[in-house]
Amino acid sequence: MSGGNDDQIAYWNAGAGETWAALQARMDAQLEPLGLAAQTALAPQAGERVLDVGCGSGQTTLALARAVAPGGTATGLDISRPMLEVAKARAAAEGVAGASFIEADAQIHPFAPGSFDAAFSRFGVMFFADPAAAFANIRKGLKPGGRLAFVCWRAPDHNPFMTLPMAAAADLLPPGPPPTPGAPGPFAFADPERVRSILTDAGFQDIAIAPHDEKIGSGDLDQTLEVSLKVGPLGAMLRENPDKRGAVIGAVRKALAEHEGPDGVKIASATWIVTARA
Repeated sequence: MSGGNDDQIAYWNAGAGETWAALQARMDAQLEPLGLAAQTALAPQAGERVLDVGCGSGQTTLALARAVAPGGTATGLDISRPMLEVAKARAAAEGVAGASFIEADAQIHPFAPGSFDAAFSRFGVMFFADPAAAFANIRKGLKPGGRLAFVCWRAPDHNPFMTLPMAAAADLLPPGPPPTPGAPGPFAFADPERVRSILTDAGFQDIAIAPHDEKIGSGDLDQTLEVSLKVGPLGAMLRENPDKRGAVIGAVRKALAEHEGPDGVKIASATWIVTARA
């Protein structure tokens, strides 16, 4: 694959993809409620053909396949081979016949025109080098009137779930590079008007962007600490500064402990649930 998202392909097939694959159970625990909110907005029906963009380790694809049974299919697409290997193994182990997976870049993959009734994504669409081109390509794969639904992060300052670990460790680490507004990454779609413009340019209509707020978590304190030290901005910083890990652990554990309850560590998240039609 070339000409699309080569930097992201390299990133998600190296350390990041391997880390997410290894932490599949914990990542699914924290993100499942937000994916289900987007799936409710999509309202998949029995017999439909659904495309799952950025399917990762496959939890959402399997859920969609079950939702469109009998007679429907869910096709998971991702650029990360390590995560797709987990997804395929899960589908086989769980006997979900309607689920299949493609290793491809949604920005340039040659979708058969009109081959899907709907497209879905749980945090898989914020990483395109050319978002308008990517969504235009996805739209080509939808039948006329086909539905789109995805969930993406709102601004960092609305998302302590995403920012708290890094904030707790900030004084113990060298300063990171300032973020580039709109660059591919978790918060690329934080501005709802940018999202609306991208989808409009890509040929979508009936665009709706609704805020969704929910406390989420990946397990107990130890499980949440493990994820925090390996994933997201803090995980990236510690991969670059492994000598700082020991000092950081205590600070992050203390910050997370303030959010621990009987059902584990739960921290506020803020997302957009976006829907549109081709």
